[in-house]
Amino acid sequence: MKCRACHHDDLVLFANLGSSPPSNSFLKGEELNHAEVYYPLQVSICPKCWLAQLDEYKSHEEIFSKDYVYFSSFSASWVKHAAKYVQEIAQEFKPSKTGSLWIEVASNDGYLLESVKKAGLPCLGIEPTTSTANVSREKGIETISEFFGVKLGQRLSKEGKKADIMSANNVLAHVPDLHDFLGGFRETLKPEGLVTFEFPLLLSLLGLNQFDTIYHEHFSYLSLTALQPLLKSEKLRAFRAQRIPTHGGSVRLFVCHENAAFSQEGSVSELLKEEERAGLKDLKTYLQFQNQIEKVKNDFAGWLIEQKNQGRRVCAYGAAAKGNTLINYAGIRPDLLSFVVDASPYKQGLYLPGSHIPVLSLQQMKDFAPDSVVILPWNLAEEISQNLRREIRPDLEMVVAVPELRKI
Repeated sequence: MKCRACHHDDLVLFANLGSSPPSNSFLKGEELNHAEVYYPLQVSICPKCWLAQLDEYKSHEEIFSKDYVYFSSFSASWVKHAAKYVQEIAQEFKPSKTGSLWIEVASNDGYLLESVKKAGLPCLGIEPTTSTANVSREKGIETISEFFGVKLGQRLSKEGKKADIMSANNVLAHVPDLHDFLGGFRETLKPEGLVTFEFPLLLSLLGLNQFDTIYHEHFSYLSLTALQPLLKSEKLRAFRAQRIPTHGGSVRLFVCHENAAFSQEGSVSELLKEEERAGLKDLKTYLQFQNQIEKVKNDFAGWLIEQKNQGRRVCAYGAAAKGNTLINYAGIRPDLLSFVVDASPYKQGLYLPGSHIPVLSLQQMKDFAPDSVVILPWNLAEEISQNLRREIRPDLEMVVAVPELRKI
């Protein structure tokens, strides 16, 4: 394996979660007796450019297939976050309702562009998974079902679809060819255009033990330290780094052409300094991470065994990819975790990859009357816990396992 950013060939393994199926490869009932393919789930760091990364064991075309089951609109807090983002960007950068174009890359089911459309702004979605793209089209949002990169960017440019604003939120980590992907923005963006990238920070993953965000869809685990030279190589530059709380600690990075008029802000150098102070350019920081994740695994499995021995009824909420990483790494099966509930009807009736834990509805949780619920998407714990205390019972015990096992 060579570094996908700088092609250095001496990477250092620092997080080994064994092997598991891809986290969003949910199973139908008739597939439970079929063989599943397990891929290594191991993260390495490049000591030259400091990009943390997985090898591409399964291609992104296979992972982001026509049957992709993640639909952004089923998280109320995420839709609210997107609407606020659109409002803030529109107020500051003032796109025109006639002469501007707002393009979102990885537009999913139109959860963000729906707000752009409501504001009366011309927009275009780019989403390779047909399952989500079709939902976006049903909302009246023009959507291209292709992977984004230089070729698509050049084609859009020739068609006169240059963008004033581009959004690429929580997609950068999902891209195996970072140079081609970033080059696509160079081709598509107008000379004074703006693109924002939102992505979870490696700083948060390491500092807050968020190892369950490691899964096969995430080819890279990003820092501004690693991203700066990548942007420069594609004639782009970051001019603002806005910290946001999503996914346990992310950044909204404002990027433009290298010669655009946007003034460089101090937030960029501040984040670079923070990453260096946290040891992101020191191998010792990475080599101590394995012990941290093993403690979480052991505490979680031990707690479930204790609940089982006490005769307590336990299920989970949120069939999220991060939950599948935790469950498969800890070796949890339906004997310890009866089922997981998810709000998305696209997941209900399916089974988690690897563990074969069934995905049920909220009504089925009510009928089960659990003693305790594990909230797997800990980044949405507040939203979920409020809902469950309202729907199930006010004194329902709920726990999260990451960054440490605790009641909420």
